[in-house]
Amino acid sequence: MKKTVKKRKAIQKHRKDAPRCGLCGATSNLIKTECCGQWICDDESEYVMCSYAHNSCSRNHRRYTLCGHHFAEGHDGDWKTCQKCKDNIEPEMYAYFGTNEYNFEKLENPPDYEPTKCHKCGVAISLAEDAYARSSDGYLCDKCMAIAHPDLYGG
Repeated sequence: MKKTVKKRKAIQKHRKDAPRCGLCGATSNLIKTECCGQWICDDESEYVMCSYAHNSCSRNHRRYTLCGHHFAEGHDGDWKTCQKCKDNIEPEMYAYFGTNEYNFEKLENPPDYEPTKCHKCGVAISLAEDAYARSSDGYLCDKCMAIAHPDLYGG
């Protein structure tokens, strides 16, 4: 009886010590990120091209965080204090990339920013979540884009 309890505790301890994806907690099929050396799911093969799905821990961290961007751009130093990243990314997206759920560590003081608005109707657009188009005149919300280009929207 005592032997079984000890064995169960040893297995539980091993499971607690086993590497886990820092985003979803998975314990199998893991790799370390190139940018920050954190354990993460090796799941980019599950992403379907042009689906815009957010089902890959690895892809999400690489594409939607300042850490991933900083590494991909080859910037020096720490992503949290990188002036190049701050200068090259719009404040709204900089704040999103630094604070979203795909980060292992979040930006402590994201910048304030004015909401992005459609240049036709003035509705606020979330660059991280909404459909929009960008032109030389500014941003167009999805509804104004459909009106301006009905041929693209089955009209």
